[in-house]
Amino acid sequence: WRPSCPLALLAMLSLSAPLLSFSPPSLAPRALPRASTPSLSVSGGTETLDFTQGALRSQKELTDGDLFAMGRRARPSLDWSNLRARLEVEFGFTEEELSKYDAIQKDDLLKAYEMMQLCRQFENACNQAYMQGNIRGFMHLDNGQEAIPALIADAIKKGDKKFSYYREHTHALASGVSPDAIMAELFGKDTGTCRGTGGSMHIYDKETNFQGGWALVCEQLPYAAGAARSILLDRMLDPEGTKDDDRIAIVFVGEGGAQNGRMAECLNAAAKEKLPLLFIVIDNGRAINTFTPDVAANNDVYMQGQHYGVPGIKVDGGNLEETLKTGRAVVDYVRQKGPAILQVHTYRFQGHSPADPEHERGRKDEKKWARAEADPIKLFEASPLAEGLDLDGASKAVKAIVKQSLDFARDSPAPPAELAKELEFPDPPDTDYNLRTPAADAAEITKRITDPEALAVCEAHVASLQALAAKGEISIADAVNLAVLEEMLADPRTVMHAEDLQAGSSYNIPKLTQQTFGKLRGADEIIDEGHFLGKALGEGMNGYRPIVEMMNTNFAIYAMAEISSAGNTYATTGGQFEMPLTIVGAGGTAPNQSLGAEHSQPFHAYIMGIPGLKIGTAASPDAAYGMTKSMIRDNGPCFLFLPVKMMKETKGYAEVGRCMPINKCKLVHEASDAAVASGNAVTVLTYLHGLKECQSVIPEIQAEGLDIDLIELRSLKPLDVDTIRKSLERTHKVCILDESTNSGGVGATVSAIIHEQCFDLLDAPVRRLAMDDAPVPYASSMEVAVVRRGKDVVQAVFDFMLKKYQ
Repeated sequence: WRPSCPLALLAMLSLSAPLLSFSPPSLAPRALPRASTPSLSVSGGTETLDFTQGALRSQKELTDGDLFAMGRRARPSLDWSNLRARLEVEFGFTEEELSKYDAIQKDDLLKAYEMMQLCRQFENACNQAYMQGNIRGFMHLDNGQEAIPALIADAIKKGDKKFSYYREHTHALASGVSPDAIMAELFGKDTGTCRGTGGSMHIYDKETNFQGGWALVCEQLPYAAGAARSILLDRMLDPEGTKDDDRIAIVFVGEGGAQNGRMAECLNAAAKEKLPLLFIVIDNGRAINTFTPDVAANNDVYMQGQHYGVPGIKVDGGNLEETLKTGRAVVDYVRQKGPAILQVHTYRFQGHSPADPEHERGRKDEKKWARAEADPIKLFEASPLAEGLDLDGASKAVKAIVKQSLDFARDSPAPPAELAKELEFPDPPDTDYNLRTPAADAAEITKRITDPEALAVCEAHVASLQALAAKGEISIADAVNLAVLEEMLADPRTVMHAEDLQAGSSYNIPKLTQQTFGKLRGADEIIDEGHFLGKALGEGMNGYRPIVEMMNTNFAIYAMAEISSAGNTYATTGGQFEMPLTIVGAGGTAPNQSLGAEHSQPFHAYIMGIPGLKIGTAASPDAAYGMTKSMIRDNGPCFLFLPVKMMKETKGYAEVGRCMPINKCKLVHEASDAAVASGNAVTVLTYLHGLKECQSVIPEIQAEGLDIDLIELRSLKPLDVDTIRKSLERTHKVCILDESTNSGGVGATVSAIIHEQCFDLLDAPVRRLAMDDAPVPYASSMEVAVVRRGKDVVQAVFDFMLKKYQ
């Protein structure tokens, strides 16, 4: 408790401590309150289920300890006085402020009941449609947890940004998303929320700011934090237009999912920046089937925020009135002061999905009990609060809505097959980014929101880098820093995330971003790449252009889930949400770099299979500068890999102001006509450190009367086959110096494409010089057997001439 709270209140709270601390029932058993709980009616009698024998017996009182010992949870013994006291002590509400939450108007209760009925009947209809084969894939129903969408409909506004997980139908309904569009999405129809691209687990609706529907457990947490940051950014960029802005972001997560480390990271971020972010923890006590207390030491998720100064509270989701009262107060707190946690204790009546073999896992009896003792709809109908309300009228109206949604979904057309490919990228690969100019007021906004002295320092630094670029003396790292600063100066909606950002990180890529643009636009991050890349994704969905620097691209392994979702989002949302996101970092594996296995992984190869992602490499300052600018201006996710051992030592020219294509290879050295005419030329494809390796051995190859077309693979995806084909029309032989493994590497993909599309041009099989599948060792004596280099290219060219292809 806070020392400043009144002593009388402390005394009262200490008496009710078991109710507020939610001690495990096995430690503090007490009788299950049954005053307003309807009984389970079986075979015409009033009986309950014997959980020890599975038989029917006469109704009797069950203690919390009885239920907990058998893998069941009693409803929490909470009333408004307990909740009110916690709101006063933990959230800082005054008595006067709390008084406005003491009663819920009859009209509001009826609306809440109607929303609960809509959700229940909609989910029942989904279940039936699934069994009929109209809904396919995975589907997860929300029956038993309807007080939560009732709260959403009651207290959350259209402009608030909502992030849910795969059990989100009811959250979308409560957010104002059309039932017709939701059902059509489940049926896989073109009129669905996402044109049939998302399905049950991916409901999105831009108009109502319902932003998922995310299928990987807990991934939505940092996305919501990013959306909350976008609200603060909006207020910074346009203080006059947002002076009455009270928008918040809401994220739904299960009590099991909230045990994930992403929760702690987002609580830290929310507390650090006072984000308007509400964590709604849906506590149904189960994973797919596992009883959560069996695997989690602390099930009171609402208390996780104590370490960060984020208040939390737990309510009984079986009690509609108290859920609304408490929820209204907590939502108002988030609108006015900052983040908070609302844990709602519920029961999920259905299995994890309709295909779940629940009868084999001991849940059938439990769910019968829960439907009788903890159904929020039945409990409300049996309470005095329901007296005088037209419940039958509400239920009848809901039935018509659900029937209409089924008819609409059934009669809607399927999406065209070609839509899938159309949604691969927001911007065509051949987009000319030089034609994209900042908004007319961009310069004025940047000047208004930036400290004049800091702006002058930044502009002077930019001028010095531009001078180096013009003289051919700029490094790869500084070229990227120049591109980043130019884009941030030109477009105030561009933001930067990195570790050690204040100090410029390892290669100065984010240098001066925070010092110039402040902590919102230049975010120094905790050491978890998935967390801050996830926040960037949430910003990208909400109108910003985030840049994320990976200090080393291998660290992005921690962000694989977020990178995957970034690639999928534009398509999965049916093209509603563009995903501008630029990831840039040093990586790759240089010969003899002595970094060991974990820092020498081919992460560029790991992500080649992620749809919707443009992947580039740059081994020169010119390419690094021009491709960075283009990627920042692209409306989809892009990843630029830079050579870790060339970041500072490789220097050259960069054409200031020019955006380079991000879908093209680069012919760096062209074989002589004489070598081509005599059949002594080979096309060599490479990237990152391979470019330097190949350039260093060209004189040796030429000394033998041979030559190469050296092509830098600046675009790994999409691959520029045209440039490769043009070279093969001259050389008819190709070698790939590949900075990834033999199995599943970039070279394997490129080789397959060449064989499929250019086979008639080949006089010999494609020669791959890939890293061995063994982990890259530290010692040079072993590393030489794993990592390929320039001398291997020389031997491969000689082998082609000798017709040695093995």
